[in-house]
Amino acid sequence: MTTPNLPRGTHLQYRVQQLTLEEVDLKQLASTHGTPLFVYSKAAMLDALAAYETGFKGRQSQICYAMKANSSLAVLQLFAKAGCGFDIVSGGELARALAAGADAKKIIFSGVGKTREEMWAALGAGIGCFNVESLAELDVLNEVALDFGERAPISLRVNPDVDAKTHPYISTGLKGNKFGIAHKEVVQAYAYAAQCPGLRVVGIDCHIGSQIVDASPYLDAADRMLDLVDAIEANGIALEHLDFGGGLGIDYAGDTPPSADALWIKLFEKLDARGYGNRKILIEPGRSLVGNAGVCLTEVLYMKPGEDKNFCIVDAAMNDLPRPTLYDAYHGIVPVDTTGDTPAQMVDVVGPICESGDWLGRDRSLAVQAGDILAVLSTGAYSMSMGSNYNSRNRPMEILVDGTEPHIIRERDRTEDQWANERLL
Repeated sequence: MTTPNLPRGTHLQYRVQQLTLEEVDLKQLASTHGTPLFVYSKAAMLDALAAYETGFKGRQSQICYAMKANSSLAVLQLFAKAGCGFDIVSGGELARALAAGADAKKIIFSGVGKTREEMWAALGAGIGCFNVESLAELDVLNEVALDFGERAPISLRVNPDVDAKTHPYISTGLKGNKFGIAHKEVVQAYAYAAQCPGLRVVGIDCHIGSQIVDASPYLDAADRMLDLVDAIEANGIALEHLDFGGGLGIDYAGDTPPSADALWIKLFEKLDARGYGNRKILIEPGRSLVGNAGVCLTEVLYMKPGEDKNFCIVDAAMNDLPRPTLYDAYHGIVPVDTTGDTPAQMVDVVGPICESGDWLGRDRSLAVQAGDILAVLSTGAYSMSMGSNYNSRNRPMEILVDGTEPHIIRERDRTEDQWANERLL
């Protein structure tokens, strides 16, 4: 069997025709712990972080991991110990970050629909900044902060009307998106915020989307944001930090996004030229830190030939890996053992859920049979964090690999866990 190509930055390799993650044999891991099974590489996460740190060397900066990508406690703990802050979008994420050891002062709270209760909890924790997304939110946060007895630190999220050239569901910087304050209204909004007694303006924020593989939208958005900084500070409102968001893509299918360090060389050239190179910079990477660090191991249950399609039915499903169903997203799918002599055939890799949308990969050439283990690649981001118990399926176990050591960081659900908070009449 031909050895498949693997994405960059994964710490995956075939050794004696067996797929390993760092030094751990994935077939053996699946045999020991069952499938579906998510496995992550600690080294891959820290390597991805190191690229950002290299790009920021010698600058005032704070990397705030966008934890919606993967919010498992051990993953958060890893980034907290590495000095990261966190970008959160809910009260639950605030509680998770703090439970994992986050420094509250390094937490920024994004999202368009913060509740009063969430604002109160964030003020109580002493977070670093609220990224405010509307004038209505400004008013509510001002009221909550006055009741709390503190001035809430804020930045306004700018909608720069820049096309991130990504899937429309994960594009956030166009004027038709729900996110941020329209570019033409930002200066007036800052003037209003500066007059609110419960608010303290500390920065400006921009985030244009996710899985971006071209540097030009970043650079365009940076130009538009720096124009606004000029105008805002000309009105006497000082900005302590500039937050450029996240969204840098990863290699799913031969994608070639710029490396984090190369991107930031270009951005700092622009910042230096505009006189902002010494300003504190915040960023909110998520997928680019964890996406290629993870694989989902799944067992082939049946091979089902059909008139128009051949199907490879596996035990992982859309509840475990929602991205293909939600975004028509591509994930590489490879066998963990390439020693067999089964002939390859073109198949759709599908799960057992009662939905035609339950597919993990279409038109894949795979040399597999029932009982084989497949690895669905680049599943460290937006898999477990978006997963569910649909069809009353138990959510998988998660393992974090550190060299030769696999550490269980989440036990597999028990079926009775699913109804633990339900009540019969």
